[in-house]
Amino acid sequence: MDRIDLRSDTVSWPTPEMRQAMADAVVGDDVYGEDPTVNRLEQESARRLGKEAGLFLASGTMGNLVGVLAHCGRGDEVILGDRAHTFVYEAGGIAALGSVHPHTVPVQPDGTLPLDAIRSAIRPDNLHFPRTRLIALENTQGTVGGIPISKEYTDAVGAIAAEHDVALHIDGARIFNAAVALNCDVADLVAAADSVQFCLSKGLCAPIGSMLVGSQAYIDNARRVRKLVGGAMRQVGIVAAAGLIALEKMTLRLGEDHATARRLAEGLAQIPQIEIEPERVQTNMIFFALRENAGITAPELTERLKQHNIWTRAGDERHFRFVTHYWIQPEHVDIVINAMRKELM
Repeated sequence: MDRIDLRSDTVSWPTPEMRQAMADAVVGDDVYGEDPTVNRLEQESARRLGKEAGLFLASGTMGNLVGVLAHCGRGDEVILGDRAHTFVYEAGGIAALGSVHPHTVPVQPDGTLPLDAIRSAIRPDNLHFPRTRLIALENTQGTVGGIPISKEYTDAVGAIAAEHDVALHIDGARIFNAAVALNCDVADLVAAADSVQFCLSKGLCAPIGSMLVGSQAYIDNARRVRKLVGGAMRQVGIVAAAGLIALEKMTLRLGEDHATARRLAEGLAQIPQIEIEPERVQTNMIFFALRENAGITAPELTERLKQHNIWTRAGDERHFRFVTHYWIQPEHVDIVINAMRKELM
């Protein structure tokens, strides 16, 4: 990579091995089910997450849209966090395209939704109310720092869903980061879920693509929904080949990104003008703020850091989110810290 790019793990480039696999990929028409590379990726994704079947999609946003619409009909309701990616950052797609009603509950600092709030949000059988069909969690919870959500909590939400005969969907864009941080098998982590979406194109470095997994019947329905929203694909094995490497190899090295993030957080904590809690850095995201007396705004610092070939993104006048990935190496940490010190001192 030609810069130190901390804006997101979505900026990660495919690895040389991925590029070669894409060039050599065996392909076919996926709409006819004839792309062997896609078929293998879907099967392997389902196997890794302990589900029956998988579906390859263009993006995580499409994965969540298709995932929700495959569970819910027009006028049905999904319970999800008020800071969930699906609610905040996906253009209102579930409502605009599916007429699915979002019922939000507060996201807590540890990334969970209060269990009592979930229970209270489930509608009774009354013709005045929308039908509660789905509970949606996010793991890791990106808006509060990439916090991993435990198996115990997920199982507890799954038990509530089962008790009320509603489904559980997990926006697991970074579910492998969560599994690594929690030191647990990813299939165990999502065992209570009826469906899971995860991204290949973030920390796993594939250039495009996300997966949706669940039961065979659910995925059959999701495939129809994917067509409905314009997502039928043809010789897409070219990018699925990179997805296979992401799944088989890149999932094994995510701990390195977590370690780099923690080291960067600890370095930032030594700069007087920065407010940060390094112990909250559990995966590859670092949230921090400039102190009010820093003498510079976050957007101004972002522009200055570009002079050091460091690319960042300010959340507002004071707040930042840095994200580590394959292309952010341990030696980059000192470069970033030194540049921050120079511009802030």
